[in-house]
Parts: sequence; structure tokens; C-alpha cells
Amino acid sequence: MSSPALPRHRVRPPSPRRAAPSPTARFRYDSATGDWWWSAGMHELLGLDPLREPCTESFLAAHHPADSARVIEAVTAACDGGRPFALETRVLHPTRAQRSVVLIGEPLRDGTGAVTGVEGTCADITASRAPDTEAEAARALQTEVAQMRTAMASRAVIEQAKGVLMVLTNCAEQTAFDLLAHISSHTHRKVRDVAQLLTESAARRSALPEELAAILRDAMPPGQPLR
Repeated sequence: MSSPALPRHRVRPPSPRRAAPSPTARFRYDSATGDWWWSAGMHELLGLDPLREPCTESFLAAHHPADSARVIEAVTAACDGGRPFALETRVLHPTRAQRSVVLIGEPLRDGTGAVTGVEGTCADITASRAPDTEAEAARALQTEVAQMRTAMASRAVIEQAKGVLMVLTNCAEQTAFDLLAHISSHTHRKVRDVAQLLTESAARRSALPEELAAILRDAMPPGQPLR
């Protein structure tokens, strides 16, 4: 009886499946022009329309309301103070569950060493997060609700302050937000605190601090008084 034919090549057992790497995208912000550049993966990671022009508003709107203030403060500190940053935030993806991401930013410098913006990476780390217990999930939900209430109140006053700046300086909405961030970084105040001061001053409830008023006077059209 003849022996069965042996296969010419050894059949290897299937390799264990490896976990897919976390999607990573890159971003760059020019502090002089206010322009953003995103890699192709940034739109997918943030859940934004790839045909939409990258801008500060879209970047912040993609994040959890309780995290957006930390994001803009980190970017502002990198641009104005030359400080790198690394922070974990939450992205509210429109078609998937909430994502956990890490933003890592480094200041961009020109030939003279002056900071001209910030560039960095955004990595999705959702898959590396261990599942929470029911008790931990309940506590996290309570904390999130409280944070969202605070964030919604902050967002409301920021929107009001943008309206005040649009009237005072006769500028567009995006320019008003950029001016708000500029005032925040140059007066070393949080964006929501600057917004609160502006709205209270507009409502005649308190006087605007001189350091804020000086920046506003520079931004206003010639001959227009600061009311």
C-alpha cells in the first residue's frame, strides 16, 4: 500500500488576531491667522464632515461640553506660553458611542524661536479603557450630569459674550470667538470668566476690568466708543 502524498508546504496554524491599533490623526493650528489643518483621519475621529473647513468652533463642538474649555485653554497656553500639553478628553461622535481620546500638542516655532501655533496628534484610546462596574458607572454618570450642567451654563455665557463682541467690534462670529480666546490668554483668565465679565459689563451690572477694556479698545473700529 502506498503512503498518502504529503503536502508540499507545511500548513501553519492561524496567527492569533491582534487588536487594531488606536486610530491616530494629526492637527496644526496657526495662531497668527486662526487657520487649522487636519489630517484625513481627524474628520473621522471627530465625526465631522470631511468637506467642512476645519475651524476652532468645529474642533470644540466635537468634544464633550465639560471638556471643551480645557481643550481651548491648553491650545491657547501652547500658542501664547510655548507650553506643550497632553490631556484626555471625550468626543461626542454622531454615529458611534462616546469616544475617549488623548490630545498631545507641541508649540510651533519660527526661525527666531517665536511661537507661531501648535501641532500635535489626537489618538482614540476608547478600546483600552477597562469596563466600569455598575457602581462606578453610576458615580461617573452623576459626575457627568453635574459637569454638563456647569458646561451648559458656561457655554450660554460664552455665546452671549460672542454676541457682545460682534456688536462692539462689528466682526463675524468666528472672529468674536477668537477674540474671546485672545483676551483669555493675555489676561490669564479662563474663557468662561472673561465671557462672564463681558456680559455683566454689557448689562451694566459691573465695570469691565481695565486690562480687558484696553484689548477691546484696540480691537474696535476707529472712533467707536467702548460702551
